[in-house]
Amino acid sequence: MMKPSPLIKRALKGVLLLIMALSLTGCLYWLRAYQTYLQLGEFDRYFYVSVTDEFTLHFKQPILYSQDFVALSQLYPSEDNATSGGRQWRYWFRKVDTDNNVIKPEVKFYSDMSFNKENKIVAWSFSKLFLEIAPPKFLETSLRSLSGAEIDKEKRQLKAKSELMAKITEPLPQKATVTAKLGPPLSIEDAPDHETYIYRFLLETHHIEAGHEQNAINEVKLSFDKNTHELFNMAGNFAGLKVSINYRNFLDSGTVASDH
Repeated sequence: MMKPSPLIKRALKGVLLLIMALSLTGCLYWLRAYQTYLQLGEFDRYFYVSVTDEFTLHFKQPILYSQDFVALSQLYPSEDNATSGGRQWRYWFRKVDTDNNVIKPEVKFYSDMSFNKENKIVAWSFSKLFLEIAPPKFLETSLRSLSGAEIDKEKRQLKAKSELMAKITEPLPQKATVTAKLGPPLSIEDAPDHETYIYRFLLETHHIEAGHEQNAINEVKLSFDKNTHELFNMAGNFAGLKVSINYRNFLDSGTVASDH
């Protein structure tokens, strides 16, 4: 029996993934999210990254609309401002205590979304404080690694395969540096070889869809190696966007761990 060519295999895989994506809800915003996921397979054709004080992912051929993000998260931005090219949404996240009261002095970061006049996203930025827990090189590599990721229909997540992840040589963030910026954690989970610092941030928003109030509470878990004091894993939920990055998966085998 003749075996199907690699091209046919990829086409069949694409059809199956499309069926999975559409079966999540049957809504158009999931289709557009899936089409954006497919673009990640040719990252440099459809995206580029710029890094200043912010990390910005630019969309060369945008598909997602501003209201798609509201539909996906059931949350609205903190600020919605008109720009010369369209609109900019800003999501403010403020550090809070166990009762969700803002801690003073404030520790906060933001995420910006820029939309064109058709209300399609053209840029997605993360502020400097966020880059303390998700350094630019690791953030870019994690985005690139989503090409070929598995779709978890139940959790509505993409899970990158470690064997497909690009490798980089980059120092991991140090606990002393991270905690100097974020301050003391809400709690600490202890394990034999690492400890996980848990922080809580509250999204400032003017409206939350009923039943989705928990989406505004963003718990961030940072895991530090007890020997090297390096941050090796970051997991959080930011305005309905679930992020989990194991930085060690991206490290080149020749990368030397810090002695600090």
